[in-house]
Amino acid sequence: MNLFLVFFLFLELPNFSPVFSLSPDGLSLLALKSAIDLAVAVAAEDNPFTDWNENDSSPCHWSGVSCMNISGFADPRVVGITVADKNLQGYIPSELGSLVFLRRLNLHGNRLSGPIPVQLFNATSLHSVFLYNNNLSGPLPSEICNLSRIQNLDLSQNTLSGGIPQSFGNCTQLQRLVLAKNNFSGEIPEGIWPKMGNLVQLDLSNNQFSGQLPPDLSQLKSLSGTLNLSFNTFSGKIPESLGKLPVTVSFDLRNNNFTGEIPQTGTFANQGPTAFLHNPGLCGFPLQKPCQNPPSSSPGSRNPAPEPGSSSKKGLKPGLIILISVGDAAGVALIGLIIVYIYWKRKDSNSCSCTGKRKLGGGADGRGRMCICWRGNSDNSSEVDSEKSGDEGGEGHMVAIDKGFTLELDELLRASAYVLGKSSLGIVYKVVLGNGVPVAVRRLGEGGAQRYKEFAAEVQAIARMKHPNIVRLRAYYWAQDEKLLISDFISNGNLAAALRGRTGQPSPSLTWSTRLKIIKGAARGLAHLHESNPRKYVHGDIKPSKILLDADFNPYISDFGLNRLISITGSGGGESIYSSSGYIGAALPSVRPAPSERANNYRAPEARSPGSRPAQKWDVYSFGLVLLETLTGKAPELSSPPTPSSSTSEGVVELVRWVRKGFEEQKPLGEMVDPVLLQEVRAKKEVLAVFHIALACTETDPELRPRMKTVTENLERVGN
Repeated sequence: MNLFLVFFLFLELPNFSPVFSLSPDGLSLLALKSAIDLAVAVAAEDNPFTDWNENDSSPCHWSGVSCMNISGFADPRVVGITVADKNLQGYIPSELGSLVFLRRLNLHGNRLSGPIPVQLFNATSLHSVFLYNNNLSGPLPSEICNLSRIQNLDLSQNTLSGGIPQSFGNCTQLQRLVLAKNNFSGEIPEGIWPKMGNLVQLDLSNNQFSGQLPPDLSQLKSLSGTLNLSFNTFSGKIPESLGKLPVTVSFDLRNNNFTGEIPQTGTFANQGPTAFLHNPGLCGFPLQKPCQNPPSSSPGSRNPAPEPGSSSKKGLKPGLIILISVGDAAGVALIGLIIVYIYWKRKDSNSCSCTGKRKLGGGADGRGRMCICWRGNSDNSSEVDSEKSGDEGGEGHMVAIDKGFTLELDELLRASAYVLGKSSLGIVYKVVLGNGVPVAVRRLGEGGAQRYKEFAAEVQAIARMKHPNIVRLRAYYWAQDEKLLISDFISNGNLAAALRGRTGQPSPSLTWSTRLKIIKGAARGLAHLHESNPRKYVHGDIKPSKILLDADFNPYISDFGLNRLISITGSGGGESIYSSSGYIGAALPSVRPAPSERANNYRAPEARSPGSRPAQKWDVYSFGLVLLETLTGKAPELSSPPTPSSSTSEGVVELVRWVRKGFEEQKPLGEMVDPVLLQEVRAKKEVLAVFHIALACTETDPELRPRMKTVTENLERVGN
């Protein structure tokens, strides 16, 4: 009877029905709204809860809420919550754990405080939890790994404390674990890592972890990118077993207390010195701190030194030593005479005088005249005659620096020449030789007459960059008033022109398979440039206009070393290292480069700081932007112009920010990718893979970016 009376009273209450019309999922979400202190929230227009109305029947149209039809349920259920970057103050309510179909929780970029409620992990469908950049405190709940589907856990930039629970070994599906910039402490537990075979990213940096690294970290066979353990208090020797990690893994072990010699096996061979900086007790390669090797033998095993006056049976007699010395001296003298004789014979046979002056390309639009004396290498080798040229008589010479390539200057001057491009850096011609073969000729200008040896050395360095995806430099001409570079001519423009086309739209031929072919080849060329020489070459100006294309859309990296040559010849017009026009070896682009093609937009954040020295990670960042532009069809723009006082976090490229936000909010791929690629449904997984590689390349911290060698290896896996 009492229950009947209560039911009757409820029927009489006019306002009761609307309150209970909201679904259970909606009521749980209202707990989140109640947990936020809206009195100190952001401006009203940024309030994410303005349309969270308790009188609604369903929360599925609320801002930041995603729903999905679930089999067996009449109404859609909540599967996603995204209330990020709103600077909201409050806490995480335990009621969110009743959302049993919740898959993705994204509350990053707020000021949420208090502990992470244990009840949250009753939402057993959760696979992604993004709570980074808040004020959360307390320990890491051991119940997290009750979630059998958890794949992404990012709790970085909070004030969480304690250690990593042993129960994390149950997170067998976990792919990304990011705990950086917290107050975690203690030793990393051993025995949990072999069970985490799907882990791709591990970042424990900027905490207070201590003790030795567990050797079974080497069991993370799916790890890629950077294993970041920097800025902790780890100690002891670095486990040699870490060398078994995939070769694509980069280490960041900076600012710890590691001691002993750095292992030299496996993956360690691919690491640079920055990976181990600020560990005073570390020694060995690649650090410039040799280890103190103990004596290789015990005192009892040492051979006694021979006493004065005694002779060993294996020793040489004094008379024989004198005879050998005299013979060596005579041999050296004979070789020297032969070299001098050959030198003077070559000089006499190669002497020439200038009898006339002609313009490059006959009637082509050249500037200045040059007196010509051709001198080629008689053996077609790649060695340059080091004799200084450019003397007062105006004598110059042509040098073929590539084997198998022969060219006489008279032939070059008689050939038809067409201007491809002009800039303050000089003029670039397409020159068709008598045999029908086209070459590209760049005029560097008239300066630098006294720096021939320096110029020749730089040209030789460029010529040694022989790779199928790097433009081949074939010869050069040097005179007091004229410097020319002759390279292969690449006939199909560049990637910038192909992406934008004549109408601003990509070329119809630029399918996904073609784009993948281009970026793979360009990555191979750039990686070869980085890895081929101990001088650690840097291109310094990677962007789509520097990636030339032939008729089959094979890519070629162009303009490597050009800025240095321009500096030597003094023909740069005062422009910066990033001002070259990108036409070396290329056909004239079909359109004028858009304003977004300005080099600044492709530069790494740290490259904008005054006085910064070029580094290979600059090229990696620029290549990452090329990947993003190839995927999205959007050219990069700076979100804010850099200033001399800007930090590396300022002036972030808007394209990078936009793509990262799209992935965080799980936007459909169709909203980010170039619409032309949507027709190739089969390419979805490949496009996603390249997106992830591009985002790794465009990390703000250069230490987190992979090497180009790693980028190339990762790209090669795409589509295979």
